[in-house]
Amino acid sequence: MSSGQTKNAALTTALAFHYQVLIGLDKCFSLEEGQSIWFEKDGDVSLDSPDTLVSTQTEVKYYAEPLTDHHENLWKTLKNWLAPEFDHTQYGILVLHTTQEFGVTTRLKDWNTQSAEQRLKALKTIFEERTDKQLNADKPSEVIKLQKAVMASDELLLTSVLDKVTLFTQADNAQDLEKQILSKPVGIPKNNLNSYLHGLVGFVYAQATQQSWSIKYQEFEAKCEELTTLLCKKEFTFPIFSGDEASELEIELHQDKPFVQKIVDIEHHEMIPDAVGSWLELHNSLLEQLDEYPLYRDKTVTYQNQLVKKYKLAHSSAQLEATNSIKSSKLLYNKTIGESPLNMGNDIPPIEYKNGLMHDAMDDEDRDLKWKVEP
Repeated sequence: MSSGQTKNAALTTALAFHYQVLIGLDKCFSLEEGQSIWFEKDGDVSLDSPDTLVSTQTEVKYYAEPLTDHHENLWKTLKNWLAPEFDHTQYGILVLHTTQEFGVTTRLKDWNTQSAEQRLKALKTIFEERTDKQLNADKPSEVIKLQKAVMASDELLLTSVLDKVTLFTQADNAQDLEKQILSKPVGIPKNNLNSYLHGLVGFVYAQATQQSWSIKYQEFEAKCEELTTLLCKKEFTFPIFSGDEASELEIELHQDKPFVQKIVDIEHHEMIPDAVGSWLELHNSLLEQLDEYPLYRDKTVTYQNQLVKKYKLAHSSAQLEATNSIKSSKLLYNKTIGESPLNMGNDIPPIEYKNGLMHDAMDDEDRDLKWKVEP
């Protein structure tokens, strides 16, 4: 039981950290010359700019419950920003980025439109709700400890910090944040957008060292250009073909198909599982709702016609050289199925795609194709 709890806790921590990385990645898109994004420098995510007023320190918090007057989130964040080791003068903006929505009765709702003095007054009013018994308890709650620490700080320092604080509430969750990031690139086919996102996320993680973790404007721009060049190609991306043989049930379901019977005719029974598997993969790929389906369908028709034209020539040559019908037929089958696919534009299709198209052509009675060679 304990191992399960540890595993779940580790997963929760990992997901929260990944959310922080997505926040930083999203901010990279707004970088300008001379600016950079830092992780775990003075907190979660920092925007470092030559202009201090633009430099931003962001604390990223993922909570489900609402942000209320006495919720630990704001108080803990303020305590961190008031700590001696944190130099708030390096930043013009301090952001609490939280998934929380404001509580119904909280005094924090108007925070972002208030002056530093009004914010301080609101905090004092909230703190004054604490009774002497709560404040002087032998074991006060964690949030009371945080509130006492914040309100005991130098008022001039507290006012200076409060003047910079922005509450960014009801922030997007990780899934919505990914959608937001994927809305930024232009010219990349939808089918390649996930590859674009994964490429950027991998790039962000790869910048971490034992000394620091930062993303500079020039580096990020270069990576975006590299991925865009790679992924904005007009050629479609092939679906994945696994090359698995058909199961006994699948073979039984399709055993009466003309393309299967034509393999039976040349007594090449051991090739049937592979043939049915390739045929099924081809048809499943054509049924998928691909973003580039019209292009895929049209190119598939053209490609199949090229294969058939090539095959007819090979079949004619095999007949001229044939001495034994079954042997020559099997050799023709093996050569056709084993040869490398023709190029399709700049791509080489999966061999299962090519073979699936050959079996599909054999299944077309109008084409009148066959594997059997007759001397």
